[in-house]
Amino acid sequence: MDKIIVLDFGGQYKQLIARRVRELGVYCEILPYTTPLEELKRQDPQGIILTGGPASVYLEESPSYDAALFDTGIPILGICYGAQLMAIRCGGPVKTAPVSEYGHAELIVGDNSGAAAGSLLMNGVVPSSACWMSHTDYIAGAPEGFTVTAHTSVCPVAAMENAARKLYAVQFHPEVVHSVEGTKILKNFVIDICGCAGDWEMAGFATRTIAELKERIGNGRVLLGLSGGVDSSVAAALLSKAVGKQLTCVFVDHGLLRKNEGDEVEQVFGPEGDYELNFVRVNAAERFYLKLAGVTDPEMKRKIIGAEFINVFEEEAKKIGTVDFLAQGTIYPDVVESGTGSGGAVIKSHHNVGGLPEHVDFKEIVEPLRSLFKDEVRRVGLELGLPEGLVYRQPFPGPGLGVRIVGDVTAEKVRIVQEADYIFREELKDAGIDTGAGQFFAALTNMRSVGVMGDGRTYEYAVVLRGVITSDFMTAEAAEIPWSVQQTCMNRIINEVKGVNRVLYDLTSKPPGTIELE
Repeated sequence: MDKIIVLDFGGQYKQLIARRVRELGVYCEILPYTTPLEELKRQDPQGIILTGGPASVYLEESPSYDAALFDTGIPILGICYGAQLMAIRCGGPVKTAPVSEYGHAELIVGDNSGAAAGSLLMNGVVPSSACWMSHTDYIAGAPEGFTVTAHTSVCPVAAMENAARKLYAVQFHPEVVHSVEGTKILKNFVIDICGCAGDWEMAGFATRTIAELKERIGNGRVLLGLSGGVDSSVAAALLSKAVGKQLTCVFVDHGLLRKNEGDEVEQVFGPEGDYELNFVRVNAAERFYLKLAGVTDPEMKRKIIGAEFINVFEEEAKKIGTVDFLAQGTIYPDVVESGTGSGGAVIKSHHNVGGLPEHVDFKEIVEPLRSLFKDEVRRVGLELGLPEGLVYRQPFPGPGLGVRIVGDVTAEKVRIVQEADYIFREELKDAGIDTGAGQFFAALTNMRSVGVMGDGRTYEYAVVLRGVITSDFMTAEAAEIPWSVQQTCMNRIINEVKGVNRVLYDLTSKPPGTIELE
């Protein structure tokens, strides 16, 4: 199988790079910059992409890499910081830029004389197009043997290459949608330069994975924490087809689910459902509320919820007897955002990432979806025959409404956000608004304000409605919900949900924000 490795130097778009490569039909993995060169060679990638990063490459403490990387003969594409690292390791000057570039810039193919003949990376790229820049330092001059293949008005080396050594670099970010010719540039590298076939697809993933699970698990017993979300549901379906009744799905109703969701999960996977597995529902709302009492820090809430999940698993494991494997619906963005396996910053922790705590009595973890992005998981779900309504349901965070309630979590606040969220999603459906292209939900702020209802003064909470459009959940833009729909939602929530006297709409994109509020 063709493989491209993304070597991460702390870039915020590392996931997006990997996603774009997979969209070209080529398997891609993210590894930390601390990965030894011999390990990179052992993996035998068709190409390597060096990500951006926040540091200055010429500082001693900044992330670096063995200069021998650039003499391996493996095609390498450096992006932003990766381009600067390539330049400095190949003998070129990198300096603080006289003028920093952030955001849109005009990319002009060729050097300042307009020459870019024979460029492999820029093949077919229009002479002038918009690109996305984000740099304070710049490559002041191309190293010996390199040809400048693009520039901007203030960046003399926006792209360069040394075709003989199979080294290519761009100062801008071709992976973001703002770089108009970015996909073409990445395709030139991945398909034409690296020689990848572009034939990696999800069609056979389920068949291969089921066979692998059968072999790995053997006669062992498996315990899966089933939330009813897309990821855990697809994991459950895979495991059910692989080992049947050897699988016990523990559905922990932590009291932080959406309205009616607990019963819906039981209808699909419980005794009346279509899946061969053992289903156990644990109603543990009061237990979670007690643990979360007075806790306001979102990271702490995530860790408490994750730890309590493990505690519940322990108890259920003891009830059902020996359990050899703990299965989880971990997907690739969970791994990367948690800083696991890439060396990147921890954006937010995920309760299903990071291995087993020492006190849990399981042999090992099974994570059949760990290498997949969300849209790939959905395709596997359809391949397994799961209902479209389940496969394309709105994403829901593992900690549930615990991270859609800003501040401390109480049963009353959970009720408020459940009711508001239900109204919001109901009105979107009635208005015929396509919510499948993103994520739409209500959250509860920690803000209370004065209002007037009837002839009386109120002092109640503000609900935030959030709607984003995204294809990969790594970048997102606020959805343009019609004003009339927003007004209807506002009126219904204030009138029907006790404890709310104000409704807001969140316009923040990702980045700089995240999709969830916490």
